[in-house]
Amino acid sequence: MGSTNEAWLEKARREFPARKVEKWIALAGAACTVFGREGYARASVDALAAEASVSTRTLYNHFPGGKAQLFRTVVTWTSSAVKDAQLALLKAVLDPERPPRPEDLERDLIVLARGFVGLMADYPDHFALVRHIHAEADHVPPEVLEAWREAGPAPVGQAFTRTLEALAEAGLLDVHGDAALAATHFMALISHTLTQQSHYGVRPLPETETERLITGGVAAFLRAYRAA
Repeated sequence: MGSTNEAWLEKARREFPARKVEKWIALAGAACTVFGREGYARASVDALAAEASVSTRTLYNHFPGGKAQLFRTVVTWTSSAVKDAQLALLKAVLDPERPPRPEDLERDLIVLARGFVGLMADYPDHFALVRHIHAEADHVPPEVLEAWREAGPAPVGQAFTRTLEALAEAGLLDVHGDAALAATHFMALISHTLTQQSHYGVRPLPETETERLITGGVAAFLRAYRAA
């Protein structure tokens, strides 16, 4: 579930009746299924209520903002879980306080890339939502898109930027004065083609092809950013 969501649940259970919290969780879980299957635009309030086995009135009692509020809740909830997993992986593989030896840098970046890519299989519901977000960005309310970015992509990007800055300070990388851009390039090189071809994990690629794309992406990154 992730430490962020566990902390939220613990706080909610202290402040609200258990039955109310459990209903929120049930509605959010049902919404995740419907949104992942139908997308944002096609999902109806009736379908969301039916999936949760409640009336539309009950749904609105818990989520007065209806579909938009539910989508925001589900997206930020799942993004927080994935964010916690990504940050834990980043800390375990590339701790800024313990940079790798130069000869181990490529190995560690490949381990990190495999871990990031592997999260698509670990959190399929979340990445189904992300697929729909990208496909339907013109239909999703702007405040929901911003909430998604702030819940997951933004803090992970910031943490990875700090990690690359630390690797540059250790003399392992040359980020050419823009560690944030280097972080963006790394993620694009290791995952863009893979996510497009697999449709965010819906149709997983063969392991050999996944490995080829990951190692090739890391090699390309290092050709651009390894310190001379």
